[in-house]
Amino acid sequence: MTSTAFIGLGNMGAGMAANLAKAGQTVWAFDLSATALDRAVAAGCQRAASTAQALTDADTVITMLPAGAAVRAVWGSEILPHAKPGALIIDCSTIDVESARLVAVEASKKGLRPADAPVSGGIMAADAGTLAFMVGCADADYPAVEAALAPMARVTIHAGQSGAGQAAKICNNMLLGISMIGVCEAFALAEKLDLDPMRFFDIASKSSGQCWSLNTYCPWPGGVESAPSNRNYEGGFLTALMSKDLKLAQEAAAKSGAATPLGAQAQALYALFEAQGYGQKDFSAILQLMRGRLVDL
Repeated sequence: MTSTAFIGLGNMGAGMAANLAKAGQTVWAFDLSATALDRAVAAGCQRAASTAQALTDADTVITMLPAGAAVRAVWGSEILPHAKPGALIIDCSTIDVESARLVAVEASKKGLRPADAPVSGGIMAADAGTLAFMVGCADADYPAVEAALAPMARVTIHAGQSGAGQAAKICNNMLLGISMIGVCEAFALAEKLDLDPMRFFDIASKSSGQCWSLNTYCPWPGGVESAPSNRNYEGGFLTALMSKDLKLAQEAAAKSGAATPLGAQAQALYALFEAQGYGQKDFSAILQLMRGRLVDL
C-alpha cells in the first residue's frame, strides 16, 4: 500500500488528504493545529506527532502551506533531512516562482524528486477530489507526480520544469481575478439600466460575454446553482486567497518587467475588499462592492 505524508491540513489540505485516504492510501498527516489534525484522522488519515514522523517510510510527501517562507522553512528544516531517499516531494501550495525553484534545487541535491503542483478549484473541488493541478517538475518524474495526484484531481497538466507550475497558477489566477471583476461590473451596470440580471445572464452566457466566471461561477445568485453566490458567498475560493495570488502575480510582473495594468487594478480591488472584512467570503462576492450592497453580506 502506498504511504503518503501530508503536511498542512488547512481549508484546502484537509479535503485533499481525505481523498488520498479514501483512495486506499496510508496517509500520515501533520499540522500545527490539533483541531485540523483531528479532522484528518476522522477522515481516515493516520496521526503523526511531527513532520519527521509523518515522513517515516513515505514514498510521497505532499505539502500544502500558506506562503513561500513556510515552504522554504518546512522543506529546509523538516523534509529534506528526513525524507526517504528517492521520495517524491510535491508542494501544492501557491507561492512565488523563485521559492519553488530554490527548494527544488535543494531537494534534487538530496536525491529527492521535487515538484511544484499548485491547484485550481477552491475548497469545494478539494473536498470533491476535482482539483486542477499545474505541475512543474523534471519530465521523467511527471508520470509519478500525476499518479500521486490522481485521487485529488479532475485534471493534471505538466506546465514544464521546476517553478513552471507556480508560474501557470499565478498567470491563471490573475486572469480569473480580472475576468470576475469584469463580470461583476457588467451585472452592476445591467441592474442600474433596469435590465433583469437573470435575463442578462441568459444573454451573456450564450453570446460573446461568456467566460468561466460567468457561465460556471456566476456571481449573481440564481445564475448557476452550484456557485457560492447561492450560499451567501460561503466556501469556494476565498477573497483572501485571490488577493494573495494577485499580489504574487504583481511581484512576478515587477521582477520580470511584464506590463500587467489590469492585474494591478484587480489586485488593488481585492485588497480593498479584503481590508473591509470580506477576506473569508468567496472572491465573487466582490459583486456586492460594485453594487454598493456590502450590507447584504
